[in-house]
Amino acid sequence: MFNRSIIGSVALAAALGMIIGGAQAFDESKYPDLKGQWQRTGAPRWASAREAPLTEEYRAIFEANLKDQAAGGQGTDPTFTCLPPGMPRVMNVYEPMEIVVTPSTTYLLMQHIHDSRRIFTDGRDWPGDDVEPTFAGYSIGHWVDEDGNGRYDALMVETRNLKGPRSYDSTGLPMHRDNQAVIKERIYLDKADPNTLYDEITVIDHALTRPWTITKKYLRNAEKHPVWRETVCAENNHHVVIGTENYFLSAEGYLMPAKKDQPPPDLRYFNKAQK
Repeated sequence: MFNRSIIGSVALAAALGMIIGGAQAFDESKYPDLKGQWQRTGAPRWASAREAPLTEEYRAIFEANLKDQAAGGQGTDPTFTCLPPGMPRVMNVYEPMEIVVTPSTTYLLMQHIHDSRRIFTDGRDWPGDDVEPTFAGYSIGHWVDEDGNGRYDALMVETRNLKGPRSYDSTGLPMHRDNQAVIKERIYLDKADPNTLYDEITVIDHALTRPWTITKKYLRNAEKHPVWRETVCAENNHHVVIGTENYFLSAEGYLMPAKKDQPPPDLRYFNKAQK
C-alpha cells in the first residue's frame, strides 16, 4: 500500500510538472492584452457601398438588390433566414466580442448566430480539398513583433475555404458566387490607447476589380463585469420563405406579402378536392 502511494504521488507530481511546464511555455506577457468585452463603433455596416470596387457584373447585381429591398424584398442579403453572416461580415461585430488567446488558437467569441471564429496559430498548413467549406472559413494566423521590443504587436490572419451565400452587410453588397474569396487581416491594439482595437481587413474576391481594404475599430467596455447578451435569430423571426419568395408572418399568425403585388404561394397541396 505504501509503495502504491509513493508511485501514485510520483505520477501525480509528474503530471502536474507537465501541466506547469506547459503553462510556463506560454508566456502571456509577450502577447497584447485583449481581455474584456470589445464593442463595435458605429452602425454594423461594412463601408460605403458606393466606394466598393465592384466589377460591372456585380455592380449591376448590387443595384438590382437595392431596388428589390426598396420594394420590400431582401435582395442579396441572405441572413434574414438566419443563415450565419460569414466572413468577413462577422467582423461588423453585431454583438460584443471576446478574444481568448492560447498558444495554438486565438478565439473570437460572439453570441450572434454563428459568428465565433477560430484562428489557428500553431503553424499548420491549409487543409486539403476534402475539408467542407464553412461560412466563417478556415483561418490561419501568426503573431508578429513589429517594433522589435520582444512583445507581439499584431495578429496576421488569412481566411479561405468559405461557403455562401454571403454579403458584406444588410445593404446586400454581394460577394462572388464562386466563394473563392481570400480575406487577410491585421489585428492590433492602438499604441496610444490600449482600449482601442483595430482590424485592417483586405478582401480579395472575383466580384472586385482589385483588393479592397478597410479598417474596423472596436472599443473595450470599461465595466469590470460586462453583460454578455444572447441573440437567437430564429426566435421571433417573422420571415417565411416559400420557393423563391419571401413572405411575412403577421402578428395574428397569418401569411402576408412582403412587397406590393406579390403573388400568393402555390397552394396546390392544400386543395380539398385532392384525395
